[in-house]
Amino acid sequence: MAANQESQPNGHRYDTVITGGHVIDPANGVSRVTGVAIANGIIAAVGDSVIPESGREHIDATGQIVTPGLIDLHTHVYWGVTYWGIEPDPVAARTGVTTWLDVGSSGGYTFPGFREYIVEPNRSRIYALLNLSSIGLVAPTWELSNPDYLDVDLASGVVERNRDIILGIKARIDSRTTRGTGILPMQKARELADRVGLPLMTHIGGSPPSLAEVAEYLRPGDILTHCFTGQDMRIVGADGKVDPAIKALKDQGLVFDIGHGTGSFSYEVAEAMLDQGIPPDVISSDIHQMAIQGPMFDLPTTLSKFINLGMPIEDVIASATVNAARAVHLDHLGTLAPGSPADVALFRLDEGDYAFHDVWMNERAGGKLLVNTLTLLDGEELPRLPERELHFWASVPEAQRGAAHPAAARERAGS
Repeated sequence: MAANQESQPNGHRYDTVITGGHVIDPANGVSRVTGVAIANGIIAAVGDSVIPESGREHIDATGQIVTPGLIDLHTHVYWGVTYWGIEPDPVAARTGVTTWLDVGSSGGYTFPGFREYIVEPNRSRIYALLNLSSIGLVAPTWELSNPDYLDVDLASGVVERNRDIILGIKARIDSRTTRGTGILPMQKARELADRVGLPLMTHIGGSPPSLAEVAEYLRPGDILTHCFTGQDMRIVGADGKVDPAIKALKDQGLVFDIGHGTGSFSYEVAEAMLDQGIPPDVISSDIHQMAIQGPMFDLPTTLSKFINLGMPIEDVIASATVNAARAVHLDHLGTLAPGSPADVALFRLDEGDYAFHDVWMNERAGGKLLVNTLTLLDGEELPRLPERELHFWASVPEAQRGAAHPAAARERAGS
């Protein structure tokens, strides 16, 4: 696989070549040791003809995994204006995430600041799902509890003016967020998504409303985030089986997204779903000021949990590359196809005795940990930057305080 490529002025065919690594590119069915070539910020070739001497710069990836840059479908990166946001670029450089979907941090009145002060200054790619609420996630929650904030006209106007950045609509539907407004926010979110012709991402957690009420407003192509939640809107019933209505929607094209965070991911639900042959379509982090402290930590750690649950690594990588891209119609990303942007991530797959946890601090042992070693965006290395100190209010739930990253826990155990 190669694109037409003239020799560089220095006589090399490519700017950068990566050789010796196990390339996993699910979008193109590639999973083998081979080479990747980059020229002018795009993927120029993937194949055995890519050799070290053909590049001005050579990256030896022997013993590592080479993937498209990761796409994190559920994140919060609106730092400084919201309760939740982290800074994207410093985390991107150490995790292999080259594309962020900030889901619902910005609402109609706060989106202009998100575009100017977050999207434009950062090097990593940043898109948004616009919150139905006009105020977005300025506070921890409650954004849908005032019907005056459910301004469909305002939100649709913002979408129409920013379709290059806004790829969908977000509504958090749980008892804390809706607080007394019942199913009205879900009805309004459906109206908004239909009006602008974009997918609706719906967050589920603790009822009311009930899962059955929410399901009535979900459509093929929508995204159910926190799909493996352990709260009482869980999609697995007391009998351990997936809810029939949700299963029918999944079969029709509803996208299952993990959105780990600090309040969602349950090993019990995940294991039940995998046992029934229903893996998530997308594995995302729901990274924010609290989740980054654990037990989520980052997207590679979240992906590692599913590797250790027995998902094939090719499927795990697909869930954070091509599947995430397709969910929001970013078809030019999440792939190493020649001609696509040269967003590339390198990882070690370390082996050892690791302990992973869900948000309830239920522990599972695992033997593999995905560790990012290099992140390229448009063929250029993202520099490792210091991360800003967390906000003073960024306190994780008491049960999760002191959660140790699997690698750190292993180091302590061995000391």
